[in-house]
Amino acid sequence: MAAAGLGSRRRCEAAIESGRVRVNGRTAELGDRVDVERDRVTVDGIPLEPQQEKKYFLLNKPPGYITTLKDTRGRPTVMELIEEKERLFPVGRLDRDTRGLLLVTNDGYLAHKLMHPSHGIEKTYMVEASGALTPGGLAALRKGIMLEEGKTAPAKVKVIFNRGGRCVLEVAIREGKKRQVRRMCAVVGLEIQDLVRTRLGPLDLKGVEEGSYRALTPNETKDLLELEEE
Repeated sequence: MAAAGLGSRRRCEAAIESGRVRVNGRTAELGDRVDVERDRVTVDGIPLEPQQEKKYFLLNKPPGYITTLKDTRGRPTVMELIEEKERLFPVGRLDRDTRGLLLVTNDGYLAHKLMHPSHGIEKTYMVEASGALTPGGLAALRKGIMLEEGKTAPAKVKVIFNRGGRCVLEVAIREGKKRQVRRMCAVVGLEIQDLVRTRLGPLDLKGVEEGSYRALTPNETKDLLELEEE
């Protein structure tokens, strides 16, 4: 379990004792032994696979790139910006026109946990939009917007500028509905001109130019893994 990136021995034992770990479909017990080549181990239903050293990179995504490993239509993908030998993948999605922070890793378990709706990792965006944000529109964003698939959770919204048919907002959400921030803004009469994700949990874009990336520092990795444990 530790080799699959689940965490410390104490944390692994706690997961087993709470019944979250299964081996070949049955609930695991402390002291069980497994053959990593033959046995199937899952935690919270997620398969664990020992692999190479875990890698974590922070990419500042430019516009025009698709957040996927490959695109059947031949459009450029974010993985074309990553020059690493390991097999990596992006965590979550930013639409083609959205810029900003994207986590790239080979840690499938962490990626699944970070993107699961129940975990509620906060994502912060800087929004530039045309249109005037009314007091009612601001209240609606903060309380939740009704979209086709249901009402969004309350968002944190800070108004940076709102004058002359243009506004700049800082919006923080804990969900990941498709094009959520764009759709929320559209409901209150705003048309987004520029959208940048500036933070993902404890990570931010400081020091990373658009189109470039860097490895997470040991402290950033520790903060990210601890966030996943909460």
